[in-house]
Amino acid sequence: MRRRILWLTGLTAALVAALPSPAIADGDRDENKPLVIGHRGASGYLPEHTLASYRLAIKLGADYIEPDLVSTKDGHLVARHEPNITTTTDVKDHPEFASRKRKAIVDGAEEEGWFASDFTLAEIKTLRAVQTMSDRPQRFNGRFKIPTLAEVIAVAKHARVGIYPETKHPTYHQRLGLPLEGKLVAALERAGWNDRHAPVFIQSFEQSNLKRLNRITGVRLVQLIDANDLNPDGTLDYTAPLDRPYDWTVSGDPKLRARTFAFFATNAGLDEISSYADGIGPWKPYILPTAAIKLSSDGKVADSNGDGLVNDTDRKTLAPTDLVERAHARGLLVHPYTFRNEQRRLASDYEGNPVNEYLRFYELGIDGLFSDFPDTAFASRELFWLQEDAGSES
Repeated sequence: MRRRILWLTGLTAALVAALPSPAIADGDRDENKPLVIGHRGASGYLPEHTLASYRLAIKLGADYIEPDLVSTKDGHLVARHEPNITTTTDVKDHPEFASRKRKAIVDGAEEEGWFASDFTLAEIKTLRAVQTMSDRPQRFNGRFKIPTLAEVIAVAKHARVGIYPETKHPTYHQRLGLPLEGKLVAALERAGWNDRHAPVFIQSFEQSNLKRLNRITGVRLVQLIDANDLNPDGTLDYTAPLDRPYDWTVSGDPKLRARTFAFFATNAGLDEISSYADGIGPWKPYILPTAAIKLSSDGKVADSNGDGLVNDTDRKTLAPTDLVERAHARGLLVHPYTFRNEQRRLASDYEGNPVNEYLRFYELGIDGLFSDFPDTAFASRELFWLQEDAGSES
């Protein structure tokens, strides 16, 4: 192995107001458990991957902040969820960049829009971030710049929290001549965060990327595990392009091309991961699947609660898998994604309260989680710790 309840808005506010100093600092690995990872910052409240979003996540209790990394034309790493920046920035409102709209193939799928690799850092800095989800606050659109990795690191170091960068589409960037790994490691080296004791995790959906990083850095690495969708019966769907890591698809290796992401959740897959990484980041259904409460005539999830909509409230949780236990048996950490507060994203068992979902996963023994709403994750963890404390108040 590589060595390396009720709606609690008021309670959340009270707990966050009394936050202790973060347990993570340079060279200090006395980390909270389970970790609260601010997914793209506090993206439930502010446009994702902005310094404002990261700072808010820290104020709301995040132990780590998560920058997704893509490259600019001139080789700078910036925080964006995808190379295609059409939906995460106001680029479409910049007439000076209208001619750069084009089609591109990203991991085998054609996309149209504006791509970070067609812009210099100076040009990227003229853009502003926007909220990507229509049911979240839009009032902050156009206010915040796109940060570089160095700027994100500076925010984290000032607040004494960790960073959890993801290398986005590493094969895509490699083919553009803009590889991510060396620049990421160099930035960590400049920050004094390029060893196993640093408050850093690097995550990726691709495998060869992580194996390369394992050779050039000592920081902890996490293999992400994805799927395309969740079937009505709770099984996972592996339709392309989200069937397997893209580096497997283009590898030319029949063995790798025969696999899907499901391989990573097998004993053999976990054994393989433990040879180059320190943990796994599975999509939540790998740990706790959900299934349709009622099926429509065509076998799809039906509107079971009569609200006229079909969403996660029309599903129920099934028995948990043993993935957490099997990963832990191999010394691997488990950090599932992504936890969100909106009621339409919650299975019926949670009764519209996201705290109930957090508590369920904490009870299953996870080591941390990615949340768009780190205050809810933090408050839920406080409740979990109280719940686990067998003692009574004196």
